[in-house]
Amino acid sequence: KNKVVLTINSNFVLQFTSSSMGKDKVQIFDTTLRDGEQVPGCKLDTKSKLVIAERLDLLGVDVIEAGFPVSSPGDFHSVEEISKLIKNASVCGLTRAVKNDIEVAAEALKFAKHPRIHTGIGTSDSHIKFKFNSTQDQIIERAVAAVAYAKTFVEDIEFYAEDAGRTDNVFLARVCEAVIKAGATVLNIPDTTGYCLPEEYGAKIKFLKENVKGIDKAILSCHCHNDLGLATANSIAGVVNGARQIECTINGIGERAGNTSLEEVVMIMRQHPTLNLDTNINAKLLYDTSRLVSESMGMIVQPNKAVVGANAFAHSSGIHQDGVIKNRETYEIMDPHDVGVTESAIVLTARSGRAALAYRAKNVGIELDKLQLDKVYLSFLKFADLQKEINDDDIPKIVEAANI
Repeated sequence: KNKVVLTINSNFVLQFTSSSMGKDKVQIFDTTLRDGEQVPGCKLDTKSKLVIAERLDLLGVDVIEAGFPVSSPGDFHSVEEISKLIKNASVCGLTRAVKNDIEVAAEALKFAKHPRIHTGIGTSDSHIKFKFNSTQDQIIERAVAAVAYAKTFVEDIEFYAEDAGRTDNVFLARVCEAVIKAGATVLNIPDTTGYCLPEEYGAKIKFLKENVKGIDKAILSCHCHNDLGLATANSIAGVVNGARQIECTINGIGERAGNTSLEEVVMIMRQHPTLNLDTNINAKLLYDTSRLVSESMGMIVQPNKAVVGANAFAHSSGIHQDGVIKNRETYEIMDPHDVGVTESAIVLTARSGRAALAYRAKNVGIELDKLQLDKVYLSFLKFADLQKEINDDDIPKIVEAANI
């Protein structure tokens, strides 16, 4: 709860508490430059990474995962240069639970104003048996050792329990409790394979909140993959149940089917005030940031992508167009300006109605009364049946063909 002090006059002070005075903050951990860059063909050079990192800092993300320093000299250099550049966000480097990984990450982060080492190990039965040929107790020992060693370099340590989505909750709680004692400040609970249903993932976060000793000393973080299209839903279920960090990428890019989409979780929390959750993101920069990442990585944003897709605020159905022209909120739950889009698009196709045609004609300086509109509309339909979309240059031709 937030304590508010209201001064009535110089002799009297009224104090009260209110849970409604401010929303709970959810930190945004952006991994566009690490997990997002793992998409085949999307490798960025250091110069491009610096441009994106600077934009992420301006956007208001809390943490920038800059790379995996031990993976290559190029990645090390990028993390080092990003560390020098970033003024506000924490800069994070990924490691395995390996001493050399941690040492290399610490070296790459030495210039960071707010450094974070992100270390961890697989915790599911599948990972323990087939990936590590190990036991649960040995995994906990390795996890604790990695966190404790990372803590000798920086204060802010995030631990990831890889494949937590398929990890038994009781064992996962044991791991979390052990790494908190070792100094972890953030606990990353990844749905690495995108397998969980939202209620399952939310219940997992709730279980950890209620059963891990010392959980108040760490932030629970959601890192969800989109293999079944549930990454955004799972992340929201996580924060509803007590997580206070979401790990995500611009445009939802990432390995396989991608990661949680930053723009989606940010706007879900904005559009649903009853969740009492919000972020520090400047949403007006979302569209431009989406385009920057898309162009830099050569990854086209699908037109029907939520929030930032080309069709997110486009209307082609006559019924929808008429409703939006009369009142935008009829078919739009977000104001396009709030995410940096100039305006809604009324797209003229064979499915468009008279209202849309009159609206677009007026935009190019042609006013039509009702009788004229009826004639022009018949001409319009003939044109629209011959091409997918009518543009502004076509409208004068359509009007001329109507002989009004």
